[in-house]
Amino acid sequence: MRLSALLCALLLLTPLTARADIVPTGTDRPAEWPTEGNGLAQTPPMGWNTWNKFACDVNEQLIRGAADAMVATGMKDAGYEYIVIDDCWHGERDADGFIQPDPVRFPSGMKALGDYIHSKGLKFGIYSDAGTKTCAGRPGSRGHEYQDAIQYARWGVDYLKYDWCSTGTQDQRASYLTMALALKATGRDIVFSLCEWGSSQPWLWATHIGNLWRTTGDIHDAWAGKFDYRIGLMDIVDLNAELAPFAGPGHWNDPDMLQIGNGGMITEEYRTHFSLWAMMAAPLMAGNDLANMTPEIHEILTNREVIAVDQDALGHAGGRTWKDGDKEVWSRPLVGGGRAVILLNRGETAQTISVDWETLGLPAATRMAVRDLWAHRDLPASRGSFSAQVPSHGVVMVTLKG
Repeated sequence: MRLSALLCALLLLTPLTARADIVPTGTDRPAEWPTEGNGLAQTPPMGWNTWNKFACDVNEQLIRGAADAMVATGMKDAGYEYIVIDDCWHGERDADGFIQPDPVRFPSGMKALGDYIHSKGLKFGIYSDAGTKTCAGRPGSRGHEYQDAIQYARWGVDYLKYDWCSTGTQDQRASYLTMALALKATGRDIVFSLCEWGSSQPWLWATHIGNLWRTTGDIHDAWAGKFDYRIGLMDIVDLNAELAPFAGPGHWNDPDMLQIGNGGMITEEYRTHFSLWAMMAAPLMAGNDLANMTPEIHEILTNREVIAVDQDALGHAGGRTWKDGDKEVWSRPLVGGGRAVILLNRGETAQTISVDWETLGLPAATRMAVRDLWAHRDLPASRGSFSAQVPSHGVVMVTLKG
């Protein structure tokens, strides 16, 4: 088989597999580390992904419709930009080993689909896997990393979600580094999303490999609990509560995509979901049917005041600062010295929750302006503390500014 001239050139310039002796074993990065950050995703990526709602039921009509809906519903204006096709778009590899889309589901091809997405002012995302097969059994990228990266660049891909099924004894760091180098070698800006479910603590080693890394298994559309390989909202939150120090511009903790609007939780719980993702500086990747949102779901996903917290340029992820049973306080610093604060009630009845300034690292005597981000109104300025009645499974989310 004859490879393309571009592939041959890249193979001469870059090794196919990452050298084991330059893969870090913790937070230390050797001097010979071969790649720095790619400069992308300076704030957490925002977009939409097919998996949570449609799973393998994907085709080019669905994707074009999602792009249309992202614009028509105001999602694009609110900051969402990536349209990401998850698993099951794959066909077979051609005679030279280059991956092709499923010809029945995507008869116009991925280049045409990417061009359509770009024509809407949006960006195009795609999915693959570090193993021999994807999680749904389609061809993985193992042994074809450079070919796949070239193909994605040809198609105009702007974002790659890279999963971890059928990987056998592969090393996570070496495998993800190989694809990072392959993407870099194309010369195209492609956000790299690592999806190995937090199994090797990627927050300790992936800063210079990817732009975001999954910290947990898949999220289930439920308040709490374990469901096969999936876990509920509060279980995801607890696994991320201490990871804030590892996030920052260009590299983010990813507690998985949003389930908002898929029917497994009530509106109050979805509001909590969105608030906590913004507090954690998590990627905001919607996973619902964009063309058929209720007004309540649309209002959650397009709340620009909450989105502004997620996208705050300081890039300092928030975490849990206080807990007493079902009552919690979460906070994060913002540009200009303010704070975003969430009062979270995990209990079954409404409760009053209070936070004092010292818990937030603020001088006790400071008088702070208070803004309720869900009521969209200014509250009376406060000195020393703030209290509010919080509904069951709900939040009060405010900003404090001196």
